[in-house]
Amino acid sequence: MGSAPLIALDSPAPEAVDGRQIRAAAFQGVRLEYTRGVLARLGRAPSGRALVVGSGRGLLAHGLAGLGFEVTAIDPSESATALARAAAACDGLTVEHRTAPAERLDVPDAAFDLVYLADTLEITADPDRVIEQAARALTPDGVLVYDTVNRTPVSRLVYLVAFQRLPMTRVVPAGRYAARRLRPPAEVAALLARHGLADGGICDFKPRSVRSLIAGVLARRRGRITDDEIEAVVGFALAPKSKPLVTYLGHARKGRL
Repeated sequence: MGSAPLIALDSPAPEAVDGRQIRAAAFQGVRLEYTRGVLARLGRAPSGRALVVGSGRGLLAHGLAGLGFEVTAIDPSESATALARAAAACDGLTVEHRTAPAERLDVPDAAFDLVYLADTLEITADPDRVIEQAARALTPDGVLVYDTVNRTPVSRLVYLVAFQRLPMTRVVPAGRYAARRLRPPAEVAALLARHGLADGGICDFKPRSVRSLIAGVLARRRGRITDDEIEAVVGFALAPKSKPLVTYLGHARKGRL
């Protein structure tokens, strides 16, 4: 019987299983597809200045740079920021990576056409402050995009039990997620309204199947696939007609939609 894998967030160790990076890799396609779709519906091109909050190792920030944005990426982890800078340099991307908490963004007011909150609303203990900071950073007609985890029995099973407690499927350290920090859509909508952001609605997204999600997690834990390969195995896709039981995307605009 093999030894249990090293479960560690933002670790440079090649043998580490980093659930945060796994999640970012699995979500990359739907995050970019949803963002492109929102901008298209608003008559916007993927250009201008973008801010990614909770950028981790930089996958989403680098993807937005590839679409045409000038990107600033902020993350609370110094280790993640260092890894993101190295990845950007390796890929020849000009992305500014900084370390700061989402609740205290060191950015100018009204500086960004797009702000994306990734890996943030379900982690922070102060979502009101996070939304306040995002709204402050947006231009007068800027767009906020976010993804987060709903608070349902299914999401609790996935995030609180499977991802951080069950030995066979655990990919994050205990305590990374908590029920009180899972965010129902109505709670997020109320926060958006409080800070002058017009709610543009939400969109469910889900894996190809429960089997594909489990297969991807197990294969990555066992070292049979890399982080780069997990997206194809799990097969996340937008599901705009479904009610989100686990994760969902959403957007809002400063001022009126």
